[in-house]
Amino acid sequence: MQRRQFLRRGAAATVATLGLPALAQSDRKIVLGQSAPLTGPAAQLGLQFQRGAKLAFDRLNAKGGVNGTAIELKTLDDGYEPERCKANTEQLIKDGAFALFGYIGTPTSLAALPLATAAKLPFIAPFSGAQALREPFNRLVFHVRASYFDETTRIVNQLVATGVRKIGVFHQNDSYGQAGLEGVTRALKAHNLEPVAIGTVERNSVDVQAAVGKLIAAAPEAIVQISAYTSCAACIRAARKAGYVGQFYNVSFVGTQALAGELGNDARGVVVSQVMPYPFAPVSALATEFLSAISASQFDIEANYSSIEGYIAAKVFAEGLKRAGRDGSREGLVAGLEAMRDVDLGGFFIDFSPKKHAGSSFVELTVLTQDGKVRR
Repeated sequence: MQRRQFLRRGAAATVATLGLPALAQSDRKIVLGQSAPLTGPAAQLGLQFQRGAKLAFDRLNAKGGVNGTAIELKTLDDGYEPERCKANTEQLIKDGAFALFGYIGTPTSLAALPLATAAKLPFIAPFSGAQALREPFNRLVFHVRASYFDETTRIVNQLVATGVRKIGVFHQNDSYGQAGLEGVTRALKAHNLEPVAIGTVERNSVDVQAAVGKLIAAAPEAIVQISAYTSCAACIRAARKAGYVGQFYNVSFVGTQALAGELGNDARGVVVSQVMPYPFAPVSALATEFLSAISASQFDIEANYSSIEGYIAAKVFAEGLKRAGRDGSREGLVAGLEAMRDVDLGGFFIDFSPKKHAGSSFVELTVLTQDGKVRR
């Protein structure tokens, strides 16, 4: 009863700040809790994911919700810091959140996951490909994106296929960076190779000079970056200034448009692996729907990989809730998500089962242009 009373509370303040129309009338409402960076060096990742998710939920709510249930996304700012994320999660659980959704980043998600598990809350669509969130298997956790192992394998295989064998790694000095480094190392080992040099940067820092010096000294033909967009951009600019002419590869978490914005003209030729469908043109049914929703919306949202990931994550959650039926319990949600076998969302497929909660392994490589565009 207490939870139901909480879930019926209005979201007027949150909706007003984003310029969203009021929720459609519904006999029920559930609140999803999210901790994400809305400020700080990784803010664009959190803001764009959140806006994409809200765009999808807004459309659903305007049509009466899911099985008569409206969905509210309550987001607390963690600045991409694990301790703040942990405190946010404790608050969201205390306030009666139905599930946790769209946490941004590996170190923050790892800080929150034990709390979610202890409270028996589903943990849906973390914006991370870290293996530590996937193994050991946790029946409450559902992944919408491919893993960092999937991404780094694709990157390394592409480099080796083009004759590149001297590969360095620039990574964030935390669980996210370690996950990416492990992925690169594993992929290189399959070709009897290892990184020629490894440089690190602290989370939420752009102090990259030592890392760049170490990497350039080893003369790699390519550098794979596992960090956020501000530090990756700082690394690229510093390396180019020092005369480095090799290639730069990034995994999807970097935030493609945010990286392009930081780099300006220096973006030319930088490669980013993607785990979501191309969001900039109506090249798929899903992208067409997404772009149409943006055009019809009344709040500020950009079409980019981060926002379409939030949009897709919201659609996956809603489909799981729909399959749960009018009961709409947490157990029903888990069962509903597990029933999503090879579901086509419009050219992007999600495949869950009771023993498989990694819904996608889709990865493709894209290249940034000098004017900040993304070429497939």
